[in-house]
Amino acid sequence: MKIQESMPATKVERSAKFVKTGFQIGGNYIKHYSKKLFNPDLSRDELNENNASDIYNSLSELKGSALKIAQMLSMDRNMLPKAYVNKFSQSQYNAPPLSGPLITRTFVKSFGKSPEKLFDSFNPVSTNAASIGQVHQATLGDKKLAVKVQYPGVAASISSDLKMVKPFAFRLLGINEKELNVYIKEVEERLLEETDYKLEVRRSIEFSKACSKLKNTVFPTYYPELSSDKIITMDWMEGLHLKEFLATDPSQALRNKIGQALWDFYNFQQYELKAVHADPHPGNFLITPDEKLAIIDFGCIKEIPEDFYNPFFDLIWQDLMKDKQATIDAFRKLGLLQQNDNAKQIAFYYKSYKEMISLFALPYAGKAFDFSKPDFFENIYAWSDKITKLPEFKQPRGVKHFIYINRTNFGLYMILNDLQATVNTQSFRPVSKNNSIANTKRSHAL
Repeated sequence: MKIQESMPATKVERSAKFVKTGFQIGGNYIKHYSKKLFNPDLSRDELNENNASDIYNSLSELKGSALKIAQMLSMDRNMLPKAYVNKFSQSQYNAPPLSGPLITRTFVKSFGKSPEKLFDSFNPVSTNAASIGQVHQATLGDKKLAVKVQYPGVAASISSDLKMVKPFAFRLLGINEKELNVYIKEVEERLLEETDYKLEVRRSIEFSKACSKLKNTVFPTYYPELSSDKIITMDWMEGLHLKEFLATDPSQALRNKIGQALWDFYNFQQYELKAVHADPHPGNFLITPDEKLAIIDFGCIKEIPEDFYNPFFDLIWQDLMKDKQATIDAFRKLGLLQQNDNAKQIAFYYKSYKEMISLFALPYAGKAFDFSKPDFFENIYAWSDKITKLPEFKQPRGVKHFIYINRTNFGLYMILNDLQATVNTQSFRPVSKNNSIANTKRSHAL
């Protein structure tokens, strides 16, 4: 993979890159419609391929929040054309890495010395590069370490980058500016947290300890004394990323075992900790040689406030939706129904969101769920396609917490679908003031 020797860091440099990409996309459209004059049946496949390639190449050079948006979009396979998903998914594992000299500068700023003087050995060539930083292998004494180094200028450029991403998002997602602003604001808050590596080390230690009793799940040890606001040092974890793991043709029993570990990891956090690892892309996990799930990144954490936790999980776990008025009340608390809605609007949104939550909650309906079932995902995609074409959904609905909670759970569903896993969905259940099943004994996870 080509090593990146420099990175646009200032607002002017990054703006120029976005403008250049905009011109490239404009040129792709001109070429497409010129060809279409002579071939009216020409599909958009080539246009999508060219646009996806140009946008990804630009974002991968910019890195930071711009590339993070591509990574997030690649997890929703129904949101974008296939060409974009295929291209953007590269950001989950390996974006173009920065060169060694740029990494050395970060160490000198953080510790006053080069990485070679901090560790016994340090590989200047990264093993993995993603949106916010890249990982290098190092040793110290008898310890084999993973050292994550943040790209220069990433934190300072988040707000301006997101403003510049907006025009691309308008075209790709087809949603109005008000709705996009709600989305962008929540994303900005989480991204600012992700670039605070001292916060990530604290959270990583806290969450690793809290989740330490989960079956078949392991975590690296973190080293605060070898970390800074731009560098994180942790144990090196041996293992395969999901794509590599699936290429080994694992048995169904092993697929189920890893799937169950993922399910328990996420639902324990949501229900018991009321805060969750909200970045479920495959690059954040490894399957170890002894067949366990290793969690190697806690950069994005979403705390779940009580005023969201109670109505949302009551809808999923209780028979609440059998009571129309109770359901409407919960929808109001979640911002799905608004105070100025008239009777016709209430009826429309009540029916639409009840259908959505019923689909979302289907895995919880029985003791176990087979995520290889294509009809489950086809029904979700069909519902999504249907509502995106309706004018009633051009305005934002729902509190901001839906953005990362939906992303977390649907991301989990997609990984379980990749695994073709069947899991026990009753291992953890919510602890809600209004929930009659609070404090139910866990079957196996703890």
